[in-house]
Amino acid sequence: MSILPVFGYKQITAENFSLGSDLVRNVAERTGHNLMHMKLSDMAQGQWLNQPAAIEVSESGFFVTANENSDFWRTTSYGFIHETGHALLNDFPQNSSLEVSWLLSYDQQFDQAGLMVWSDEENWIKAGVEYADGVPQLGAVVTAGLSDWSVAPVPEWRNKEVHLRISRSGDALTIRSRCDGEWQLVRLVPLDPNKFWRAGIHLASPTRAGLTIHFTSLSRGEPDSTLH
Repeated sequence: MSILPVFGYKQITAENFSLGSDLVRNVAERTGHNLMHMKLSDMAQGQWLNQPAAIEVSESGFFVTANENSDFWRTTSYGFIHETGHALLNDFPQNSSLEVSWLLSYDQQFDQAGLMVWSDEENWIKAGVEYADGVPQLGAVVTAGLSDWSVAPVPEWRNKEVHLRISRSGDALTIRSRCDGEWQLVRLVPLDPNKFWRAGIHLASPTRAGLTIHFTSLSRGEPDSTLH
């Protein structure tokens, strides 16, 4: 596993965000808090956990191509440790949230995209949509030494824009997602407040080459005000 900076970019700060007023107002009305929506060029900022095969920023979004046989997993059931997936990480402080959207246009076994929350090789969470056993699966992998995996099929989300949100507050990480409808709770995860956490977009392609994910937006903001 390698941790590489994106040369030519700087750490994301408040000055790097573009406050699209209509978008921010709509998100605030929907979730009860404000988000700062990044410019497309700023979506590519951060530190790569394993450099992907290709990166492109265009007017329509941020395109990232995964390396073949890339994945994150630790031991459970399969018996192997994989630390070759991709994540573009920035600091994820207490009392904050991160929200991403992307097009669910992939359809090969274990293709995946979403968000990664990372402390170290033995402590991390990835959440998003993974294509498994012939259908897109919304879920999360929580790793504390060993990995687990929770999924729910979302076949109606194929070829649509998916939104995923992580919210950090106290000792917990709240994961929510939506496609056409309302936000739904994916998972509530214990998050050690004494560890240093980073977070960012994630993708991996365990079984093939050529997976390209089209990320359409990335936003930071306040944490969820309530769990329910």
